[in-house]
Amino acid sequence: MSENLVCRGVRGATTVEENSRDAILKATRQLLALIIRRNNIDSSDVASAVFTVTRDVNAEFPALAARQMGWLDVPLLCGYEVEVPGSLNLCVRILLHWNTHKSQKEIQHVYIHDAIALRPDLSKLPPVDWKELELWIGEQMSTREPNKPTL
Repeated sequence: MSENLVCRGVRGATTVEENSRDAILKATRQLLALIIRRNNIDSSDVASAVFTVTRDVNAEFPALAARQMGWLDVPLLCGYEVEVPGSLNLCVRILLHWNTHKSQKEIQHVYIHDAIALRPDLSKLPPVDWKELELWIGEQMSTREPNKPTL
């Protein structure tokens, strides 16, 4: 473990079933929740987060999923991923800038669903209990401040 507090990048990617608001928010919440839980991230330690999507994902801002989960004070940015012929479609990616004492080797990057193909070397994590994960996400969403803006 590193002794100094440093800013580390934490990456992740997922795919959505379709270009719809609900599918984008659900997939992004799942990905963000796994990144948070596997790295024990507290949002107060996150300097910023960048969300990118492929051009076929435009029905909603994926950053809204973070707001729904209570990330009200974290600077968030959405953008398009570089369009490369033959690359993965319907993809959402996240890059968190996280202030931590962990070394780069201790960081667990998360690639799920069809996005596993992007980094199979980083995708050998424990199986996901999707029902339990959705319950945890629901708990996070229910504790968000109701009167603050969502994006």
